[in-house]
Parts: sequence; structure tokens; C-alpha cells
Amino acid sequence: MLAHLYLRASTQDQDANRARAALLAFAASRNYEVAGIYADNFSGTKLQRPELHRLLTCAEPGQVLCVESVDRLSRLSQVDWETLKGTINSKGLRLVVADLPTSWEHLDGCLNGRSDIAGSVMHVINNMLIDLMATMARLDQEKRVERIKEGIANKRAADPSWKAQGKSKNVEKWAIIEKLLKGQPASRMTIREIAQAANVGEATVYRVKQGLGSSLLTRACD
Repeated sequence: MLAHLYLRASTQDQDANRARAALLAFAASRNYEVAGIYADNFSGTKLQRPELHRLLTCAEPGQVLCVESVDRLSRLSQVDWETLKGTINSKGLRLVVADLPTSWEHLDGCLNGRSDIAGSVMHVINNMLIDLMATMARLDQEKRVERIKEGIANKRAADPSWKAQGKSKNVEKWAIIEKLLKGQPASRMTIREIAQAANVGEATVYRVKQGLGSSLLTRACD
């Protein structure tokens, strides 16, 4: 069975490499044929993620969307989560979560032609567990944001002159990205390739591209 592996990591190197290796090992253990690997360095609270969009565009009905855990796919609001689920279902994709056995056990049952009461119960239980894990991921994110806000408020209360220090941009890397972006479409480099060349996350490339006000095109599918 063809599987599209989706990973979302907080950094481009260590976290992404670990997640990639884990998903590849899982796919091999399930005898999935890997059709593509898609990696975003975007927040899971955002529905619009370039690589997730590319996966949903390229995948075909009956194929697998495989993630390591539900929170790698979604920390979305309830409304956005329902939208994403609807897109996955309308595409006819089978969602498999590596750390949720019911997801791949249910798929095995479907492939083996199981359509009895037990299979129906498994389907309901699996969907409930996925929804529950998506909700837990969202609540965890909301608690994390609340703790950050409380920390900032405490610092400002202790020192009214304190200001949060934003992450400054790397001028040298931004210059490299701009050069590569302006070289398209002749260079035919994808956003991922540009990010790798400049040693930055894909989100940074998109920010630079937005700042350039560019309508540069990249390939939708490799």
C-alpha cells in the first residue's frame, strides 16, 4: 500500500531527522511503500501548511496518510480540525497514526475485507480516539501559550521596563534565500530545497518570499 509520510518538527535538523527515521521504520514494519515524505516547520495550530497542502494535493484515494502521532498532524481549533478531517475523508485517504494501534489495526481489518460488527465498532473507537488525541493536543498547546503569557506578565510586573526580545533575522541567510528565490523559475528549486541550501526552516523561506512580494511558482509535486 502506498503511504505518504507527514512530519512536523520544531527544528529543521534534529527533530525532523528523528521523526523521519521513526516514520520510515514504522512504514517498513507495516510493509507500506513510501510514496513521499512531507515535512513542515510550521505550528500545528495552523491549518495552512505548505507541505501538508502538497501531500493532500498529490495523494490519491485509498492511499495512506501516515503520521507519528496526532499532535504532529493537528493542534488545530475544533473548527479547523473538522475541516482537515473533512479534506482527508473527501480525498479518500486512510489516516494511520504510528502510536495509535487502533488506526493501523482498523486499516488491516478493512484490507482483509472485515465488515462485521467488530469492524464497525473498531471504526467508531478509532475515530473517537483520534478526535480525543486531537483535542488533548489542542488543549496542551493552549496551556503552553497561557503559561508563556503568564510568564511575560510576571516579568513586566517585576520590571515595567522589560521588553520581550524577538528572534532577530540572520541577514546573511536571508540574502541567500532572496538570491535563490529571484533565480526562479530558471533554478526550479522548491521551497524545501531553498530551505536546505540556506540551512533554515521552510517557514523562513516563505517569510522572505512574502517580503519580496513575489509570485514565484514552485512545483506542486515532485
